[in-house]
Amino acid sequence: MGEVVLPRRMFLWCMAVIYLTAFVSLYVQIPGLYGNEGLLPARWQLRYSGKPLVEQLLSSPTLLWLGPRLGLDTHTAMELLCLIGAALSLAATLVEAFRDSVVFFCLWVLYLSMYEVGQVFLYFQWDNLLLETGFLCILVAPLTLIGGSRGVREHDRVTFWLTRWLLFRLMFASGVVKLTSRCPTWWGLTALTYHYETQCIPTPLAWFAHQLPVCWQKLSVVGAFVIEIAVPFLFFSPLRRLRLGAFYLQVLLQVFIILSGNYNFFNLLTVTLCLSLLDDRHVYFWLRKAYKTDNGNDDSKLWSWLCYLLELVVWALLIVGTIICFDLQLDTAKKGISSRTGECFFFFFFLCACNQFCFSFFMFLKMSLAAFTYHQFNLFLKTVTIPCIWIGVLSLTWEMVTSLFRCACVSGFFKRFWGTVQWTVFAGAAASMFAVSLVPFTFIEYDSNSRLWPGVRQAYEMVDRYQVVNSYGLFRRMTGVGGRPEVVIEGSSDGVTWTEIEFMYKPGNLSAPPPVLTPHQPRLDWQMWFAALGPNTQSPWFTSLMYRLLQGKRDVVELIQSDVSQYPFHQQPPAYLRAHRYRYWFTESKADGSFPERWWRRVYDEEFYPIVHLGNSFLEGMLNQYGLKDKSPPRRLSNTTVAQAVRWVRSQVRGVPAHTLIWTLIACSATFCLLQGLRHKSKDAEKPSDAHKATATDRTENAADGSSSDHHEKSDEQQADEEADKEADSEDEVEEEGEEENEVDEEDEDEERIEKR
Repeated sequence: MGEVVLPRRMFLWCMAVIYLTAFVSLYVQIPGLYGNEGLLPARWQLRYSGKPLVEQLLSSPTLLWLGPRLGLDTHTAMELLCLIGAALSLAATLVEAFRDSVVFFCLWVLYLSMYEVGQVFLYFQWDNLLLETGFLCILVAPLTLIGGSRGVREHDRVTFWLTRWLLFRLMFASGVVKLTSRCPTWWGLTALTYHYETQCIPTPLAWFAHQLPVCWQKLSVVGAFVIEIAVPFLFFSPLRRLRLGAFYLQVLLQVFIILSGNYNFFNLLTVTLCLSLLDDRHVYFWLRKAYKTDNGNDDSKLWSWLCYLLELVVWALLIVGTIICFDLQLDTAKKGISSRTGECFFFFFFLCACNQFCFSFFMFLKMSLAAFTYHQFNLFLKTVTIPCIWIGVLSLTWEMVTSLFRCACVSGFFKRFWGTVQWTVFAGAAASMFAVSLVPFTFIEYDSNSRLWPGVRQAYEMVDRYQVVNSYGLFRRMTGVGGRPEVVIEGSSDGVTWTEIEFMYKPGNLSAPPPVLTPHQPRLDWQMWFAALGPNTQSPWFTSLMYRLLQGKRDVVELIQSDVSQYPFHQQPPAYLRAHRYRYWFTESKADGSFPERWWRRVYDEEFYPIVHLGNSFLEGMLNQYGLKDKSPPRRLSNTTVAQAVRWVRSQVRGVPAHTLIWTLIACSATFCLLQGLRHKSKDAEKPSDAHKATATDRTENAADGSSSDHHEKSDEQQADEEADKEADSEDEVEEEGEEENEVDEEDEDEERIEKR
């Protein structure tokens, strides 16, 4: 695998944005959920028994124990921690220097502190996933705030590999649990014919997706199985293009989920994990920049063609295996494609093609002749779970060896020694994280879990409460097959005329379109969806909701409608409340193809909660049974400077919809980062031009020096010529004078001769 400098930086930036989203989303809902007059006050989870602070932190690892020492109650302390987390994550989003290991450690501790007292409203799988991914950020991020360097470290690929392993566990388990649950809709490939209308909070596009033909819905289920179970094995492929193909398939699945459902930051977090499949070369391709490489010789052409051939074989096996295993056939009579869960062991193709597990291929041939049963799938799971672990071992070992070789190639003894020490520490941390993660990963298959080394299970029990590693499995069973169950609360002032209390996000009003609120999670709306699946006794917090609405508590009302004026009893609390369960379905498009006037249709099912009022014996009995009635006297508000500042911030955001606030922060942060990037790009563009100008100036000066020297040379030559000419003229004059003297001498001799004669 190539360099991962740019994907790692992208990963850390995305994690900062997701932390910002999570903290802001939770902060807006704290008063109604965990306030002193909320549904489940957080102070009930912290019993101040006078124990030392260390013992309190060990019993419940949350910074909220420090609240009394700061003069803050639990509610104000929760808001303060959320504000600190939002501020740190915003700083990390805007400034790269804050994407530091220390900052990510603080963010992880802050969110863990919220999780410890969050109770049922924070016990979602994406909260666990955020905590586990956030802990990995501590290992992946550089350590710069205390004098470190942001340069490339030799062990970066080892720690970044852990995010790829987490992505594999998440996707593979999410696909496997759909079949181990024995849900008939997943086994019959009809799950998506119910999913779009029965999910917690659908989007408007879910209505259109629900109208697609059944054959397309079945093909979508087939695609989901392939992407979640078969494709993850390509995460560890030594061939780069196979990893990139797996990346785009995973992102494609997450984009479809985002478009059809409001699953808060979960899908964005999954896409962030997918960045571990990229390298610098592909990011440069996105940026349309040339990537410098030393492998551009002609000797690698044969190897490139062999890689191309092997990649084609793998994708061909994937396609052919999917067609055979799901018995995909073209149905000309229905003008569609028929399919069934016949031989769903397409995973063996990948194990054979990518990892050379030939026994899997022969087992596939043996099983393909029989019908696919639950017991056969369990046999497959027993066969494949341990090889999955060995794939991870080999992949991690390769990353460690290559990183160690890089350390050995560093010039300078002290740099090489310090790099080796860092490699030892981080490689040991990566190996420990990998070993501990095997326990929750093997929860999908009991026999494989029992075969793990006991020491690994003991280590997992020690770190389990910190949510460092977790087990996953989303959409295990499809609910609402007989219609989407929905609880509708009604209020009345006289017990005769009843008015429905409409929630801001969850379905209720038949004419109201589904909202788009990703990445915000309205936690009360989500729990209302779970409450509708069973009797009210399975959701004790619902009794607290009815009690707070009868009291007219504003913080709880804002969970239902952020704009209190939209709440039907905003002027005076209702005297009576009741709740009914309805069955909801999406409406169908008209015969002429036009859209219906309403989005939903519903049928009355049964009574969910009887008529209650303040002082009602049934209500009082339920409150006492679940311990929801606070018998302690009301507490005085703290007047410290910190408490006043926290209350001032609350007054500024009160009434603003959470999803609007979150998207405003994300848009401003993204704009700032974009402008900052353009500024750096312009500076980089100016540097070559300055260098060019300097070069041109040097050339001009050199030319000027050359011309002046030529001029001097020419003038010197002219002077030499003139001197030579002068010398020649003088010589000629001398010769002429000599000739004249000779002539005079000859004349004198002639005269003497004449006189003698």
